[in-house]
Amino acid sequence: MPPHPYTLAMRPSASDPGRFTPGSPAARGYRMPAEWEPHDGTWITWPHFEGTWPGKLHTVIPIYVEIVRALHTGETVHINVLDEQREVVVRELLRTQGITENVRLHRIPTDNEWVRDYGAIFVARKDNGRRELLATDWGFNNWGEKYPDFELDNRVPARMAEIVGVPLEGEKGFILEGGSIEVNGHGLLLTTESCLLNPNRNPDATKEEIEHRLRDAFGVHEVLWLGDGIVGDDTDGHIDDVTRFVAPDTVVTVVEGDPADENYEPLRENLERLRAFPHGFEIVTLPMPAPVVWDGERLPASYANFYIGNRVVLMPAFNDPADEVARRTLQELFPGRMVTPIDCRDLVWGLGAFHCLTQQVPAAQVG
Repeated sequence: MPPHPYTLAMRPSASDPGRFTPGSPAARGYRMPAEWEPHDGTWITWPHFEGTWPGKLHTVIPIYVEIVRALHTGETVHINVLDEQREVVVRELLRTQGITENVRLHRIPTDNEWVRDYGAIFVARKDNGRRELLATDWGFNNWGEKYPDFELDNRVPARMAEIVGVPLEGEKGFILEGGSIEVNGHGLLLTTESCLLNPNRNPDATKEEIEHRLRDAFGVHEVLWLGDGIVGDDTDGHIDDVTRFVAPDTVVTVVEGDPADENYEPLRENLERLRAFPHGFEIVTLPMPAPVVWDGERLPASYANFYIGNRVVLMPAFNDPADEVARRTLQELFPGRMVTPIDCRDLVWGLGAFHCLTQQVPAAQVG
């Protein structure tokens, strides 16, 4: 017998303070909105570190221009820039491209560009008819201390909260990257064992303790665990390269059609786990592009690393026949937004794509 369809009526009341640790954001009514809920803005960090894209930094900058071009018509784009000199350069570059509105530049020095993983994660609650935001600030250790410098990145959440004008609550004692979690806004959170249970993050935390922290911080009642991520992902398997919520009752997940491919078996196992969850939400599959290899290294190319803006969905493209399959699939799922494919073959040399590069600020006023 198939599982019962997931419905919002199935979820326990997240407003019940007894479900969460007293005083935690969830106990005070906060939850992490789904990405498709209205935004006040999107944050990105302008590329500046040659080590992220060796030999390709100059080809990545035009991709960033296209990101800003696509997003700024529907929301404010906040751009971290390294210093005053780069602020002048970026502002002039955007001006020459006709991008002058809904863009704010901030001098916030960073060690790397993947703001999804070190930036503030915003949660929201309704209070006396108003919507209040809270910025949560987690520890970041460069994906298990794979790279040396991350001190500047750990200062970014406080600056983001200050600029947005919302309170900040620190979780610095716990390592968590934004790309490792995915929520449906109605009580469910997806993640992977390969990342959150990796001893290079929180070696002393049990699976149950990790779930408890996630529930308290994001107002979710259940954590759903997948297995491994995709080959080439230096984050140890972030969920945003694998499976994404696109509606409270619908997920998209990438599958590999070639049994000889390294991704075939782990993605097949993840699909089986999704089917086995007792919620019965709709599962839509996305193909994987052909392997993208640079300098002998397979890169984490995945159509799941899309970003949902207010008016557009930024979709990674790889000059592959599967690009159009992925675009049509996502367009059917987001009829009110324009799915915008942008060639990411150079961008993914930095081991990430659009979702990794962005962080949304939920709208303070909705409806």
